[in-house]
Amino acid sequence: MQYKWMGATAAMCVMATPQTAIGQTKNARAYNIPEQDLSAALKAFAATSGREIVAASDDVANKRSAAVVGTFTPQQAVAKLLIGTGMSFRIVDGAFVIRPAATSNAGDEDADAADIVVTGSRIRGAPIPSPVITIDQAQIRNAGQATLGDVVRNIPQSFGGGQNPGIGFNVPAINGVDVGGGSSINLRGLGSDATLTLLNGHRISYSGSRQSVDVSTIPVGAVERIEIVADGASALYGSDAVGGVANIILKRDMNGLETRARLATSTQGGDFQQQYDVIGGHRWRTGGLIAAYEFNRNTAVEAWQRSYAATRSPGLTLFPSLRNHNAVVSGHQQLTSALKFSIDALFNDRRSAITYAQNPAGDLSVSGAHQVTKTRAYAIAPTLSVAVGDAWNLALSGSYAGDRTNYRIDGFSAGSSTLLGAGCYCNGAQSVELAGDGPLFNLPAGPAKVALGIGYRNVSLRNDRGAGSPLNFERSQSNRYAYGELSIPVVGPAMAIPAVYRLNLSAALRYERYQETGSVATPKFGLVYAPTSSLDLKASWGKSFRAPTLLQRYQPPALTLLNAAVFGEPNPPPGSSALYIQGGNAALSPERATSWSVTGSFHPPAIPGLTAEISYFDTRYINRIVTPIGFITQALSNPVYAAQVTRSPSQQMLDSILASGASFVNATGAPYDPANVIGFIDNSNVNAGRQWVHGVDMLASYHGKIGRDTIALNANASYLTSHRQINASQPDLPLAGILFNPPHWRGRASATWSRDDFSLTAIANYSGALRDTRYSPAAELPSQFRFDFTARYHTGDSSPYWLRGIDITLGVENAFDVDPPTIFTTTVTDTPYDSTNYSPLGRVISLAVSKSW
Repeated sequence: MQYKWMGATAAMCVMATPQTAIGQTKNARAYNIPEQDLSAALKAFAATSGREIVAASDDVANKRSAAVVGTFTPQQAVAKLLIGTGMSFRIVDGAFVIRPAATSNAGDEDADAADIVVTGSRIRGAPIPSPVITIDQAQIRNAGQATLGDVVRNIPQSFGGGQNPGIGFNVPAINGVDVGGGSSINLRGLGSDATLTLLNGHRISYSGSRQSVDVSTIPVGAVERIEIVADGASALYGSDAVGGVANIILKRDMNGLETRARLATSTQGGDFQQQYDVIGGHRWRTGGLIAAYEFNRNTAVEAWQRSYAATRSPGLTLFPSLRNHNAVVSGHQQLTSALKFSIDALFNDRRSAITYAQNPAGDLSVSGAHQVTKTRAYAIAPTLSVAVGDAWNLALSGSYAGDRTNYRIDGFSAGSSTLLGAGCYCNGAQSVELAGDGPLFNLPAGPAKVALGIGYRNVSLRNDRGAGSPLNFERSQSNRYAYGELSIPVVGPAMAIPAVYRLNLSAALRYERYQETGSVATPKFGLVYAPTSSLDLKASWGKSFRAPTLLQRYQPPALTLLNAAVFGEPNPPPGSSALYIQGGNAALSPERATSWSVTGSFHPPAIPGLTAEISYFDTRYINRIVTPIGFITQALSNPVYAAQVTRSPSQQMLDSILASGASFVNATGAPYDPANVIGFIDNSNVNAGRQWVHGVDMLASYHGKIGRDTIALNANASYLTSHRQINASQPDLPLAGILFNPPHWRGRASATWSRDDFSLTAIANYSGALRDTRYSPAAELPSQFRFDFTARYHTGDSSPYWLRGIDITLGVENAFDVDPPTIFTTTVTDTPYDSTNYSPLGRVISLAVSKSW
């Protein structure tokens, strides 16, 4: 690398390095540049990125850079580097030209540093006191992952329960459910509804019935990166951010077109995958636009195709067939030198199908059911932002989104078909927000900054079970909010205070008022202390909340009469039955949580490209909305459920209950006789639960060169301990390490070696042991390692013109074909393994070919 100062004020400094293609995601690299003199930081950036930097020596003199630690594209890295310097950049013939921001024209082809907001703060350029997990497009490609659902299910901090495809019927509803094949993020196993998922910082509509966001609606090729803050964040983002917040960030700019095809199949049968996508974009002098379309389809995995399920669950679909059409559009336009307009939009159309037997033998030729779910989702989110003065930015943003999940269940027997059920979970969401951020006053360590915002949001749900159904309802819920965040730099590097390289304090407060459930205020405080340039110590403490879902509040009460033996009654009298009720509760109040974390981050300048981080987290969740009975088959036998059971109910009580129910189903096979009802079981939603999760996250990454070879290492491990108490009358029960809950340990480590246009990646996935405590003695499910491998070849400029820009990826997931450990089942519709933690796909071989035009 060549670095040369060329003279006085008009002179330029040039850091000349081999030039690479602009804006390609494959150029994302790990940066480890501490806060330092700007000229030295630019030199370090040039060395890491392999890009040319041009800057006037007087312009960068006596300026301090921001720190850049993490995996970024060159544009993202240099934009972060310039935060707070008063400098901007433009790209000229592949070189980064650095100059004062005041000299920039509206038409410059730059990525203004003012636009860089890291998930975990509403203030541009603010240090984040919570750990941030980043997964970029290069990591996704190197892992051979096809969809965002595949990506998030492999994050150690995200549990496979919640709303995800393939969740079995024997999983308690509180732990997970498959609603139409959608995929959601479930941080710490607190629930998909306790993780806030954003698209480019915008909320979008919930999907299905569980108040979760379906990430599989977003074309994976359009994603620049995913940023995850696995820490309570309601003070910044509002409801749902209890387990944390995940922000899916789309590619900002692209010139050209890329087409891609991918085929994959399981070597055990089923799950034949097809994926075809196209992404294109154009960047002009004052703006840019990208658009992406993705089609993917996979065939189902049936029980007869798996040796461990063929005789245990005959006739059962283990993993649904899925078909997706996904599209996104993202654009931005500089209207004047101060005014900018941007817009994000998405559309999804999905079909999911499963089949299961309806007879004890599991014989589909005798009887069964076929369930088809069709989902259509959309979102549009425009933003108008204006630069006020030199450093303030105001933004007016809005979103309009919806998700219609239509399902139909047809039973078949002896050549005839009967409609068993049909309906729609029809969600809607609209919001508007006015926000601003900028400096308040200057301190010796730098400017104190503030972010302020006000907004309005409305969500709606129509639960349609068909014309005239007593279970139909349509409700909405709106809220108004205001928030403020303050970031104060107490000590900076230029102050040269021994043992205090940097010290930053932050505070945030958010107030929300809901139309029917009242108001809630959530604070958060943070600290970032760096004793040296190579070590950051962070701490955060805050309150979070989750508003009740509309289904939890307004689902009509449904009554079912079943034989007493179904509920585990020991030695039930002949003909005895029990009445069971489940439904909503309009009096529910918000769930509340207190979270804190401490983090140590090590990024030694002596080892460029190395970052290591360890965090301890603690979340105490109260007022949880629960259905008190986790296993209805134990309702009459397990003493922990005694508070929900009324023994020998009177006829007057039964008459009153039947009158209050929206529906009544007698599934005993005999006429209803109140004299035979030995118990009433109430499993309606209540604010009663307490949950405590705590543990340790460990992350490390290294990116460096050895001669012609490039090495990239990444590791992410999480240890989790969690407990739940349904109500005061029940014991505190462990969750982590127990069936249908996250294991104590999960980890994922990858190593990528690349030379010129060829790369190899090896990935190790670890899932800890589980205990099945449903029966005594408890059964032990062993821990598992799964290994994935990919090989990629990219044709460069030395190839013939018609072969340039081709990327070929061969991948093998679960290379050694490890099967999930089996569990005890009672019916043929029970999945014979823990479907929240294990996949039935087995070894999957894939081939993907893409071409840049």
